[in-house]
Amino acid sequence: MSNKTYLGIEIGGTKLQLVLGDADARILQRFRFTVDRHAGAEKIRQLIAETLTPINIENLTAIGVGYGGPIDRHTGKVLASYQIGGWAGFPLKEWLGDLTGIPVAVDNDANVAAFGEACRGAGKEYDNVFYITLGSGVGSGIVLDKAVYHGAFPGEAEMGHIRLDKTGRTVESSCSGWAVDQKIRDVIAASPNGQLAKLVQTGGAPEAQWLGEAIGLQDSHAIKILDETCDDLAFGISHAVHLVHPEVIILGGGLSLMGETLRNLVAQKLSGYLMDVFQPGPPVQLSRLKEDAVPVGALLLAIQHKTI
Repeated sequence: MSNKTYLGIEIGGTKLQLVLGDADARILQRFRFTVDRHAGAEKIRQLIAETLTPINIENLTAIGVGYGGPIDRHTGKVLASYQIGGWAGFPLKEWLGDLTGIPVAVDNDANVAAFGEACRGAGKEYDNVFYITLGSGVGSGIVLDKAVYHGAFPGEAEMGHIRLDKTGRTVESSCSGWAVDQKIRDVIAASPNGQLAKLVQTGGAPEAQWLGEAIGLQDSHAIKILDETCDDLAFGISHAVHLVHPEVIILGGGLSLMGETLRNLVAQKLSGYLMDVFQPGPPVQLSRLKEDAVPVGALLLAIQHKTI
């Protein structure tokens, strides 16, 4: 049994995770932080550097990183900074390498999560997997024959940027956690005494976390928000199905924690947008790794990188 250890890092729009894992990508130790998006990338880098201090770097073999946005996986330079300011153009791979002296592999967080889910999660019984993460933004990843599919540089599987109509409305602007937060805030402004308003006033932000509970209480506004969001999501997914025809669709990210209510509605609506010969469409499943999808995928990325 190998005693090699690896470090996986998730840099997202709402959270930062660093995990130590073994050669089978099992998490041994975790460091988790809530990200203050207003503090910018510099604060995240500070947290990473401070967390690395108590870790015995000498025992680490390689580092894998899932970054929440477009990144050049070859050079490790961040291409754009959609969720957190201060990342665009930053040489993330070089910075981490200089900081630790350890081999570093980087990729988009949705690709990394798709890899983790395809190898260790809900997609491990399939060869061809389409993964969607519904978090602060909407990302996606394609795994074909247990390998991440990368389009021609700088292309990736950008489900979040698929247009839902010619006005420029996208899957991300309609279906992300932040988009659902805004829909709920709009409802609260119009119905300050409604069920959603009471739940948010009691429990606080993010607002989307209360959608499932409000639906359980038969709140009509919450039911409408979920129906519209799932309909838009299913319509977006239908494009991926027609182009790639994956064996399974996996829903991940914070919004997917709503569980079966979300999964079932997306699956129902997806069928209505598919051509006849594709019916009933690939199964829609919930992420099995949940919040560990990116960390586990990052560990696998580090392991793969070291063995290449």
